[in-house]
Amino acid sequence: MGKSGAAVLVTADQWYAGGQRVLYHPDPARVLPAEAAATPGALRVFERVVGASRDPDATWLTILPGFPDGSYGWAQVDRMLGVDLGPRLYVEPVGQGDSDKPGNYRHSTMERADLVEALWRHHAVRRTVVVTFDYTSLALLELLRRTSERAGALPEIVAVFMMNGGLFADSHTHPWQVTPMLRSPLGALAMRRAQRSPEMFDSAMLGARLYSRSYRPSAEELAELRSAVTRREGAAFLHRAAGFVQEHRRHAQRWDLAAVARDLADTVAVYLGGSEEDRYEHRQVTAARIRVPSADVLTFPGGHLTTSEHPDLLADAIREIASRHVVAVRPDLSKEHR
Repeated sequence: MGKSGAAVLVTADQWYAGGQRVLYHPDPARVLPAEAAATPGALRVFERVVGASRDPDATWLTILPGFPDGSYGWAQVDRMLGVDLGPRLYVEPVGQGDSDKPGNYRHSTMERADLVEALWRHHAVRRTVVVTFDYTSLALLELLRRTSERAGALPEIVAVFMMNGGLFADSHTHPWQVTPMLRSPLGALAMRRAQRSPEMFDSAMLGARLYSRSYRPSAEELAELRSAVTRREGAAFLHRAAGFVQEHRRHAQRWDLAAVARDLADTVAVYLGGSEEDRYEHRQVTAARIRVPSADVLTFPGGHLTTSEHPDLLADAIREIASRHVVAVRPDLSKEHR
């Protein structure tokens, strides 16, 4: 699978078989009972829960996905985390992975934050550590804003770990031929073709330079990535949701990590991660060291998709952060799943 990947590749089918599709209505952002399936506007969204707990005071680990691979991007990391660390909740936004793909849906950071809130209510989450990868850093920044504005309405977010994500609107470095192009009519056409053509899909993923120069994903890796992204006609999502950089600029102050951290007054522990060869968000960590000096900054080798290149290092970092903030660890099980 690569120089430091998992010994056995978790396939997309295996990943989705380990979770479930729950009934969700985006307005008013609620998980619905199964008998409400006929409700107009109701959707099915994928979630994966590991180590569900009956303890109402348990600290959950909420793990939000990246673009373009969705929750499947965490599959190799999850295997290395094992079953002993939890409870943990993986969220799949509308349009990605095994969640529904409505054609007229208005994808946005706000609606992704709404979904996370709905799943927290559904699972009665009271306290959580939140981990994000790539574009869901923006959903987390929105959720942190809401904790300040609606005191007591959301679970207590005790710590955050944002990996290779947008933290400041002026620090994105997305090349025009990648994310901006995906948002264009040409990008829409390319994704329609990629949905049907494995060769075109693989070429697009390799051309996006998501990996470091020294890392060559195997044919099996690319096939599983393709399976995850194109599931339920999902390649179109890459066009429909590619405007998150522009969206960040429109909400530059609201989703500015320095401003959020200042308003939270150090009540949330902030951990940031950056990859040495990330061509998309490498300026974010540099800016964060200056603007948020209280943050704990971690650096990783490799390219943007650390989840693929170095899942072992990322799993170790998540485990360490989670253990610092009282996410339960059962040592008797840990060695069996490492």
